[in-house]
Amino acid sequence: MDCRALILTVLAIAACGKVDEAPEGNPSPPPAEKAPWIVAAAHPLAVDAGAAVLAEGGSAVDAAVAIQAVLGLVEPQSSGLGGGAFMLHYDASSGDVTAYDGREMAPASVVPEVFYTDEGEPMSFFEAVTSGRAVGVPGTVAVLDLAHREHGALPWQRLFEPAEGFARDGFAMPQRLRDSLDRFASFRKDPQAAIYLTEEGAVKAYGETVQNLPYAKSVQEIAAGGAAAFYSGEIAQAIIDRVNGVTGLETLTLEDFANYRPEKREAVCTVTFDRRVCSMPPPSSGGVTLLQILKLYELTAGDAPLDEGLLAYIEASRLAYADRNRFLGDPTAMGTDGLSAGDLTARLVSDAYLRNRAQLIGDVPAETVEPGDPDGLLLKEGRIDDWSYEVPATSHFSVRDGEGNIVSMTTTVEIAFGSQIMAAGMVLNNQLTDFSRVPYDDEGRLAVNAPGAGKRPMSSMTPSLVFDRDGTPLIAIGSPGGPAIIGYVARPLIQHLGTGIPLSEAAVAPHVVVPRGTVTVEEGATELAAQAEALGYEVRQRSLASGLYGFALGADGSVDLVSDPRREGTARMED
Repeated sequence: MDCRALILTVLAIAACGKVDEAPEGNPSPPPAEKAPWIVAAAHPLAVDAGAAVLAEGGSAVDAAVAIQAVLGLVEPQSSGLGGGAFMLHYDASSGDVTAYDGREMAPASVVPEVFYTDEGEPMSFFEAVTSGRAVGVPGTVAVLDLAHREHGALPWQRLFEPAEGFARDGFAMPQRLRDSLDRFASFRKDPQAAIYLTEEGAVKAYGETVQNLPYAKSVQEIAAGGAAAFYSGEIAQAIIDRVNGVTGLETLTLEDFANYRPEKREAVCTVTFDRRVCSMPPPSSGGVTLLQILKLYELTAGDAPLDEGLLAYIEASRLAYADRNRFLGDPTAMGTDGLSAGDLTARLVSDAYLRNRAQLIGDVPAETVEPGDPDGLLLKEGRIDDWSYEVPATSHFSVRDGEGNIVSMTTTVEIAFGSQIMAAGMVLNNQLTDFSRVPYDDEGRLAVNAPGAGKRPMSSMTPSLVFDRDGTPLIAIGSPGGPAIIGYVARPLIQHLGTGIPLSEAAVAPHVVVPRGTVTVEEGATELAAQAEALGYEVRQRSLASGLYGFALGADGSVDLVSDPRREGTARMED
């Protein structure tokens, strides 16, 4: 038996969403025709790896495996095999949209107070990050393995060849990686981080060769043995030993790794701007919050351009984030005795619920914004708001293969360089700090996103797909950026879907986001900031380094490539 077959015993299979299940009737998609392949990702070497796979006849999922393996090497501050990912997959032959959940899982040792000090106070954010307690069981390898089993065309082993070659022979130090190494002295102290430093201990210069031989060995093992090679044996033990060495406790175990399950979930979708928009369901908050913003904007501002509907956009964001913080998290914690997590998710994006919420948007900013009431006060009175601190690391890529299948995948290790430690050549995530660091209030009421054994922390990752009403795919898009991801994706979609501005043009326009209640405008966008202030908002200006990578497909066969100039990636398509 192939070693990869061992992982079949731990794969959970659930229902997947279909584009042809749209409300008001939505016919099955037309038969797929041969299409030029497309790849857009956050580093040119990753784009090249994906393009090579697609040129060989590989599927969109094949390309995703190759891209992720390379990104984990050349962009380790953002994502990697030691982290987690969410993937949306569109199957051109059936119209199925499947949400693949590779979010990290909390080990059995985790309790609600995991990020409390010995004095009973919440740790500071960076103290929690570097404590070793923040490392969740990684999910990226398992979810890629599952998706490849179902949609792969080329041999699994072939897909790791680019990453192995770059790791063994070396790659040129990227500017963003070098800048991140300069900023994070804590990561440079890790013994394995010496690969990024000169003999004198300085960060290697831009363009200088970096080799990562432990990473080459790890991807060799994964290529040969699939997910089973990652979740048992040397790689798992190296991660466990490294984490437990930092905490001084049995924080992670081989049993935690054996218990990890990638999940297939039903994508969350709605019709807005006369298009079918699909994104990631919980434990990501991205899909629900994105769809709420889009729908609330449409209900209050119609197809007005964003500069005319700025107040509606900001108020829609405030309302959506209020719901996010109260109701969303691991699906196992979202429901009640009378309401499943899936039912709650559906209510939060339903037309009836959002029409009621839209009535709260007036001509001036609301003094206060509260979460809604999707279940007759049952949830509103029984839960407290999330208090986590996501940060803007992460990466995103979008792919279409020659058969028309599409992947939109957002991937992360959380903060830059995750937990600030490495094992087996990989940066280890700090995803568990995405749990609420204040898990309950004085009355003992839990936040949905409270830490807990076996739970997956809430995320803002928002891989998205957009379809015409006949099921024809139109857009694949997503971004890094912590809790601002949702706004990074919502703003260009509103501008494109509402007014017809090319998606690539909308993606480079200045950002305005409301991730933690404060209206934040991209540094340098003084007119936009002044407009928001004139509406009555207190505005903060700062760098908003999104990484929007994707494409928009025209009815005439044209392709609008989206490659965010705020990062160093690119986009390519078949000639």
